[in-house]
Amino acid sequence: MDAEIISVGNELVLGQITNTNVAYLAAKLTQLDLTATYQTTVDDDRIRLERVINHALTRSQLVFVCGGLGPTTDDITMPTVAATMGVSLQTDQRHWKWIQEKFNQRQISMEPENIRQAKYLVGGEPLANPVGLALGCWYETGGKVIVVLPGPPAEFKAMVDKSLLPKLQDYYHTEKQIISRTLNFLGRPESQLMDEIATVTKNEKAVVITSYVQPTAIQVRLTVRDLPFEEANQRIDRVQAAILQVEEPYFFGVGDNLTLAEVVVNLLRARHLKLTAAESLTGGLFQSTVCSVPGASNVFDGGFVTYAASAKEKLLDIPAMLISKHGVVSSETAAAMGEGCREKFHADIGIGFTGVAGPDSLEGQPAGTVWIGLAIKGRPTVTRQLHLAAYIGRQAIRTLSVQYGLQMIYRELKN
Repeated sequence: MDAEIISVGNELVLGQITNTNVAYLAAKLTQLDLTATYQTTVDDDRIRLERVINHALTRSQLVFVCGGLGPTTDDITMPTVAATMGVSLQTDQRHWKWIQEKFNQRQISMEPENIRQAKYLVGGEPLANPVGLALGCWYETGGKVIVVLPGPPAEFKAMVDKSLLPKLQDYYHTEKQIISRTLNFLGRPESQLMDEIATVTKNEKAVVITSYVQPTAIQVRLTVRDLPFEEANQRIDRVQAAILQVEEPYFFGVGDNLTLAEVVVNLLRARHLKLTAAESLTGGLFQSTVCSVPGASNVFDGGFVTYAASAKEKLLDIPAMLISKHGVVSSETAAAMGEGCREKFHADIGIGFTGVAGPDSLEGQPAGTVWIGLAIKGRPTVTRQLHLAAYIGRQAIRTLSVQYGLQMIYRELKN
């Protein structure tokens, strides 16, 4: 059966944002053995959108129209889908009342146009939006299904996972079963990782192995089709074990949405340990990343951003002579930062980041040179130097520095 994903928005057509929604939905459909054979992008024009929807219905049995469900006049998706289907829109009164309550709680004045977010096609079924205001819609016509979904990624993913996927599973009964598992790695080039994985899994033909490069990890997905659940998982277990025999130092967990920060915070919570940090080139990004994990307050009380050498001296009591002798970008300074912040907060673990985010060099060190110092109570302080590629850019260098810092903590706690 063919499915088609239609993405709506001027910003998509103009290349102003990256369309992550289509990849997310396509992957979810593949797990249900529903293939998004066609994927189309169209701007916020009623005539063109109507033309695209009509064309999609001539070749696909399942059509998704994504984006353009806001309250403004340029959010044309729901009324255009209704016009294309020859039906009108109706208001979900219960949802409209809920929207009004939310505006009152936030003490924000509401415009009359906000009622547009409570409307859906007559004869259709509203799809709940777990993290936003606009309803989606499921509509059946002539043996085909058209689904309307929001555009903001957080709302889109939540609606797909919570409202759409259960509906698709119930509606489309396929005999094929797809079992998959996602392994997360950091610190290995993708080509080297996959070459090594191919070598140790060459006899496991039933398991399909694919890789996906993310900003903070490489995900390796193991997939088995058309086997009983227990046998499929046994095969995946066997492949995972073979992979981890050679790649275990770079592995940090299983899951599509797993983050290393989440793994580290949960590990610290389980061991009742406190973490603090002193950051130079990362400028607070490490602490922000830790605090993005629910429950971080159990393991993190505060930390330091010591961008200038003078701040390192005043806030962390690092001797000026140490910095003068070894430089800001050095193992010694990174170690002193980790030790200094740990002592100031009486924490179990202190981590320090210093280096060159770029684009210019510093102290003769090229962009991408990073030192991380990790001080754990009762253990010798350890440091690590990173040689990140300058061409990836300033922000990517900072982001990867944070991830490698988290990896250092994870490895030390696992030892």
